[in-house]
Amino acid sequence: MSKRVLIVEDDPSVARLIRDNLQFEGFEVQEAVNGRDAVQHVERLRPDLVLLDLMLPGLDGFEVCRRLNEGPDRTPIIVITARNQHTDKIRGLELGADDYLTKPFALDELLARMHAVLRRTQKQPDEITLGHVTINFRQLTATGTRRQISLTDREFAVLRRLAERVGHIVSRDELLRVVWGYHALTLTRAVDNLIARLRRKIEPDPHNPRYIRTAHGDGYRLTPDE
Repeated sequence: MSKRVLIVEDDPSVARLIRDNLQFEGFEVQEAVNGRDAVQHVERLRPDLVLLDLMLPGLDGFEVCRRLNEGPDRTPIIVITARNQHTDKIRGLELGADDYLTKPFALDELLARMHAVLRRTQKQPDEITLGHVTINFRQLTATGTRRQISLTDREFAVLRRLAERVGHIVSRDELLRVVWGYHALTLTRAVDNLIARLRRKIEPDPHNPRYIRTAHGDGYRLTPDE
């Protein structure tokens, strides 16, 4: 299921740039142009993450941040602002922001911070079902129709990473860094070879994968049935 992100930004060009890139990455995006609308959007839409500008008309970002953290069901927040004073950063974090990004910023850094906040603040999957196959990450078991499927620890680790970002692209470089422990760009087919093995074990038709999809040139995306 796509993650829902609320962009709170009164600069149309900045909002459009972020929106277009997040939609390309598979996020469901809503927008608000002022603080009051932002609070109402969160109450009504229950987004998974808020990208919050500080310099807003009406309620500023600090007040929005405070209000969004008053209720029992808090929404993760990344503050995005041109204000780079240390005191502003500290104040935003003290009011409940999960991260702070200063304009101008690189889009890949924004995406990395978003995924990091979502991983920290949302419950990690204990189990996922792909057609007739159920993978339990707590027990490290994979069960098909009346049979056990033998997966290696690394295959479980790759599936868990894909399941944590279900519906979104996970790059080969990220999988090499997180699962294999490589800390520099490495030319290797290790990820692709492992994905091919997983498809043979899990997919109804490994040559036309339904659940572990390739994002050509980028990585892989897990797409379980709705």
